[in-house]
Amino acid sequence: MCSEAGGCRRAAGFKSRPGCRDARDARAVVLSAGAVFRAALLDYNGVLVDDELVHLAAFQEALRPLGLELSEADYWQRYLGFDDDGAFRAILKDAQRSVTDELVRELIEAKRPLYLERARADLKVFPGAAALVRTLHAAGPLAVVSGALRDEIELGLSVLGVRQQIGHIVAAEDSRASKPDPEGYLIGLRWLETEGGEEVGRHTLVIEDSLSGVEAAKAAGLTCLAVGHSYPLEELARAGADETVDRIAHVDREVLENLYRRTHDAG
Repeated sequence: MCSEAGGCRRAAGFKSRPGCRDARDARAVVLSAGAVFRAALLDYNGVLVDDELVHLAAFQEALRPLGLELSEADYWQRYLGFDDDGAFRAILKDAQRSVTDELVRELIEAKRPLYLERARADLKVFPGAAALVRTLHAAGPLAVVSGALRDEIELGLSVLGVRQQIGHIVAAEDSRASKPDPEGYLIGLRWLETEGGEEVGRHTLVIEDSLSGVEAAKAAGLTCLAVGHSYPLEELARAGADETVDRIAHVDREVLENLYRRTHDAG
């Protein structure tokens, strides 16, 4: 049985190691006891950590030298769900400023330490998030698929105490398009297939909090549960979520089993 951080999984090259079969067989026992989703892809911001106001403050400070002000209302209504690249491009375009790759890269690098400084001082996590990660990990491989930068995600997973349960991270640096494009979820799915076999996609759960995230998950052909941390449940359902729950702390075994049966015609 593997004892390395990240379990039996190795992110580089998405290749399974000899001996991982034992871990998958052990998880099959858990599945037979009622856990039905065999793998999961989790969004990060707004699902595991409550850091959108940290992001807002970092965006505001990074933009201020350009004479641009970003209101909280505009952030929530127009830019939530973008990765940093997409958000800065949209903000500059909306302000009728010239948008160049060089300027966007400069803004991303300016924002990075501003976010990390604030997050290290006071990163809030959602109650129940760490417990759910551990529950899902007992049933199969887990990955984070997020528009956040890798070092931001690593920090949050460490604060939650679940870094070892997350076998792979798909961060902003790993995809060319941000949600609602499904690229990030398709990358995560390819990794899951190396861990759980080609059929794992049919048994994979996505947990999201944003409209664009839900749309990305559904475009990738995945079952999506949305938590109402950032948007009203009605809007998440209209975006295509297969199930909506007000808080991640309320995602329990019964919710997961009922969702699986409903979306897979089990029983």
